[in-house]
Amino acid sequence: MKLDIFNHIFPQAFYKRALEVVPNGKDMFKRVRDIPYIVDLDERFRIMDRFDDYAQVICLGSPPIEVFGPPPGSTEMARLANDGMAELVAKHPGRFPAFIASLPMNDPAGLLREAERAIVELGAVGVQVFTNVLGKPLTAPETLPLFDLMAKLDCPIWLHPARGADFADYKKETKSHYEIWWTLGWPYETSVAMAHMVFEGLFDKHPDLKVITHHMGGMIPYFEGRVGPGWDLLGTRTSDQDYSLLLKQLKKRPLDYFKMFYADTALFGARKATELGLDFFGVDKVMFASDAPFDPEKGAAYTRWTIEIIDSMDLTPEQRYAIYEGNARRLLKLK
Repeated sequence: MKLDIFNHIFPQAFYKRALEVVPNGKDMFKRVRDIPYIVDLDERFRIMDRFDDYAQVICLGSPPIEVFGPPPGSTEMARLANDGMAELVAKHPGRFPAFIASLPMNDPAGLLREAERAIVELGAVGVQVFTNVLGKPLTAPETLPLFDLMAKLDCPIWLHPARGADFADYKKETKSHYEIWWTLGWPYETSVAMAHMVFEGLFDKHPDLKVITHHMGGMIPYFEGRVGPGWDLLGTRTSDQDYSLLLKQLKKRPLDYFKMFYADTALFGARKATELGLDFFGVDKVMFASDAPFDPEKGAAYTRWTIEIIDSMDLTPEQRYAIYEGNARRLLKLK
């Protein structure tokens, strides 16, 4: 089976409420409203049927839950989303064998309660978080306990990039132009969030912590030289803080921690990037994902291109099985 572990859907009740709360949503919310596949199940199933033995582990698309407002509003939106996801899995287990929970990351207490409710009561296989919480890092004190909880529950965290046009590319500008905030900003967002987790010491505290990075780890595989030998010199470029002390506190080289992340194949048809990511993370830490339905065809192209790449690569049957299905079943504890 080709088990797509990172694709997006909006349950009907959640989508209706989201349009009421943010009727004129911009950037990515503007994008998702133009794609029938993300809401219309008939359209989704019609496209899914083009691929043999294909099923999806489902999660929400952008924007992050906290964009819909402060708690308790955001908390209610997360509950609505997770209840809708659980209903979809119950109704269509052959299509959707599992779902990933969404969290109100701007509600420090509520996000922990909702994570536990979604996993323990509703059967979610993990949680999706975005790379920042309204501009704050995931490792800020108010959201850091989530990593402790997920390590305790032994469930993975799906890491999705988030940035909008209001994040300028230059200090003297007020916005990002040419959709640079998405094309280049999102891989950077992923890489920054990963770095904060590494240097916060999360993998020393929780050696078995499971974090699945969208889009094959952002920039990290391509910048292995900077992440490796470059960060081995952490502190030599900084004048106002002694980072060499932090380097001594870590039990491993920074590079070794980055290889502890998991990654998916959602690379929009980029074969060389797929090969590079597999080489960096290893076959046992890479899982099939399409990022459907955000391709130019509104649902089919990214899935088709990704399958074509994996099928054409020089892999053993065991390695191909691991990427398509085996790693996901092991990590998500699926039968």
